[in-house]
Amino acid sequence: MSLDEAQDVRTPDADPDTTAVPRRSRSGWAALRPLLLRMHFYAGLLIAPLLFLAAATGLLYAGSWQAEKILYSDELTVSRVGDSALPLSAQVEAAKSAAPGGEVVSVWPGPDAEATTRVIMEKPGLPEGETLTVFVDPYTAEVRGQLATSGDALPLRAWLSEFHSSLQLGEFGRNYSEMAASWMWVVALGGLALWIGRRRRRRAELVLPDRTATGRRRTLSWHGAVGLWSVAGLVVLSATGLTWSKYAGENIGQLQDRLGGATPSVSAKLKRGAGAADGGRGHLPAVAGGEHAGHTMGPGEEMQPAAPTADIGLDKAVAAARAAGVTEELRITLPAKGKGYVIKEQDKQVPVHLDAVAVDPADGKVIDELRFADYPLLAKMTRFGIDLHMGRTFGLANQIALAALAVAVMFLVFWGYRMWWLRRPTKERTLSVGRAQPRGASRKLPVAVLLPAAAVTAVVGWFVPLLGISLVVFLVIDVVLGLVARRRAAAGAGGA
Repeated sequence: MSLDEAQDVRTPDADPDTTAVPRRSRSGWAALRPLLLRMHFYAGLLIAPLLFLAAATGLLYAGSWQAEKILYSDELTVSRVGDSALPLSAQVEAAKSAAPGGEVVSVWPGPDAEATTRVIMEKPGLPEGETLTVFVDPYTAEVRGQLATSGDALPLRAWLSEFHSSLQLGEFGRNYSEMAASWMWVVALGGLALWIGRRRRRRAELVLPDRTATGRRRTLSWHGAVGLWSVAGLVVLSATGLTWSKYAGENIGQLQDRLGGATPSVSAKLKRGAGAADGGRGHLPAVAGGEHAGHTMGPGEEMQPAAPTADIGLDKAVAAARAAGVTEELRITLPAKGKGYVIKEQDKQVPVHLDAVAVDPADGKVIDELRFADYPLLAKMTRFGIDLHMGRTFGLANQIALAALAVAVMFLVFWGYRMWWLRRPTKERTLSVGRAQPRGASRKLPVAVLLPAAAVTAVVGWFVPLLGISLVVFLVIDVVLGLVARRRAAAGAGGA
């Protein structure tokens, strides 16, 4: 929820039964509520534009999954499903002929019978982080097209992903999305507490908008009810968005590593000399002459593994991986110097298939394997969270839910600003807007509440730096405005 739900300033359409808070001990909710109101008001007022931007660009990204299937249908699908697919090696040769000068680094067989095979190449002249993808019909080896891609994202989704994360402004632009993610959970949970803590005549008004209300109360009713239904999704989006942010993401990664939740990876490193003329037994053949003849390794030197001279080929490597149980939506990374084939599953839709194996190119033996079931719990949660955020975990249903959340955020921001406008003093002729909760709420908190709250805020502000820095800036501005207001009041009193 993006703006202050109400500031308890009476307006003509205010309902005393639903807005008034009963007088009670200042040690409880009554003491904390004014502080939450003021924080929610200012956070919503100042951060809401960033939340609106994140929601609008996120809405575009959520739709990009289906849009690219339409826009790039020629590249992604075959013209006719054949009886059997050609060997992957033949498909790769067709791709290399269509894109001379490119170095094949990985191959992605189509996940279903109608999908093309993607041959991923590194090629000079492409921007950093991009590769050339050649789409090959697995039944005829016909090249269906070529596109510059970023990971698994085709040009449209890659552009929208960057637009969502940085507004296409590079590293500087990433601050906007991290700021939005840093504050979203604070605004959402603060708004939830304020909404639940209100007195209301009917319990149904907690979860459903009050259609009998008018004016600001009607807007508040929609703001609160929609926010209540959205809050869980907003907190998840905030948390998962922070995992790959620049500053908070680094802290989250370090914490995850310390807790033993780092994401493991399969090792494709070959033994010494593996894949060389000795058949991978770990010994290099004797050198009869040449510039390195008679060379003896000194202290601290390590024998570097030779590049494989024997290669069973792509098709046999895939057969070995399938025999090891790695079968769904494969991503095959070709051998590099000192490494074997890496063959991973990338089916991230529930039920996920994310197992991986490394295969020795010399003899086709599996040299390492990694099962998703063996991931640490934190690594699994991170994987699921990121894929939920990107719209992968539940496919189309996931993407629709993300789009609905994005629309909800945009409406919440609109309703929040509308309440701010409706609370303006209507008797004044000058242009004005609604006022925030009066200052001094924190000074009225009991010490037993103030000290723990301050400690938690400091820890969270350090762990999520853009949240902490912006909060300090808000406080400084608020203090300065308070001093200016007091000086004006004092000058007015002296003149009188």
